[in-house]
Amino acid sequence: MSRVQLALRVSDLEGSVAFYSKLFGVEPAKRRPGYANFAIQNPPLKLVLLEGEPAQPTVLDHLGVEVSTTEEVNAATRRLTESGLITLEENSTECCYALQDKVWVRGPGDEPWEVYTVKADSDQLGKKVTASTCGTPATDNQPATTGATGSCC
Repeated sequence: MSRVQLALRVSDLEGSVAFYSKLFGVEPAKRRPGYANFAIQNPPLKLVLLEGEPAQPTVLDHLGVEVSTTEEVNAATRRLTESGLITLEENSTECCYALQDKVWVRGPGDEPWEVYTVKADSDQLGKKVTASTCGTPATDNQPATTGATGSCC
């Protein structure tokens, strides 16, 4: 299983959950305070909704590719590194209510992309790294993010 992930920061989480439930014809796969995700089969999409500031427009938080195993994350890390991209690995990272292994890269418009696998459920929304480093990779225009302020999911 592999699917694209789209993580949006929304001002009205409940309204967004209602809208996307109707749009895709499925209920959220996971609901927690300030968070919802949809595991949509057709089209293959992991839609993540993160609660943002009230009365603010919806913004892109980050993009990703969810894969089935840590081995697939490791293969993506090798492929991305060998192709000359700057990567940042996060292993056993708790964020978005899941324990994950992942690798981050930034696109040409500075958009953060992650390739990740979910290893287990977690009670942690904000980023907590139990091994490796934390955050998204630095670019010429923006420093790396660290701690709970970095993107996750």
